[in-house]
Amino acid sequence: MLHTLLAEDGAASIVDAAENAVKATGYEGFVVAIIGIALCVILCGIGSALGLYKTGSAAAGVLGENPKKFGKVLVLVLLPATQGIYGFIIGIIASGSVDLGMTLAQGWGVLGAVMPMAISGLITGIFQGKSAVNCIYAVGKQDSLGGKLIIYPAMIEFYAILGLIVSIMVVPLVGVAA
Repeated sequence: MLHTLLAEDGAASIVDAAENAVKATGYEGFVVAIIGIALCVILCGIGSALGLYKTGSAAAGVLGENPKKFGKVLVLVLLPATQGIYGFIIGIIASGSVDLGMTLAQGWGVLGAVMPMAISGLITGIFQGKSAVNCIYAVGKQDSLGGKLIIYPAMIEFYAILGLIVSIMVVPLVGVAA
């Protein structure tokens, strides 16, 4: 059947066939919810990975010149990692709201409930990394600034925490409980 689909209409037929197969099983809501959870975990992970790439690179440069500053830059390097953790937490919490028999509306509800964390995790992970990079460079120039500078990337963390809290509040309102 797959060969026939590819020969007739190409990729569009494959998408249609997949859509029809999901509809035939009655798992539309389940699939939408799982896609939402996966997006949340993946987007938060991407934000963290990009932020950590930036901070790790900056720290390597600073530590290459003065390895004794490791303790001062370590916290700044690790700050963007929290978004990935938050996304994973929401993924676990939201998975409790998923059921094979959930309606399409419930599936969309789960997807919508995890989006505050997914979007805030992606964006804050990247920008927190950028902010922390400049703080790492400043610590490289003046060691005494280490404790003071952590406040700037931590202010960005606040918005990741808001996304986490909103998703925690909304997830129980949707899914199988709806």
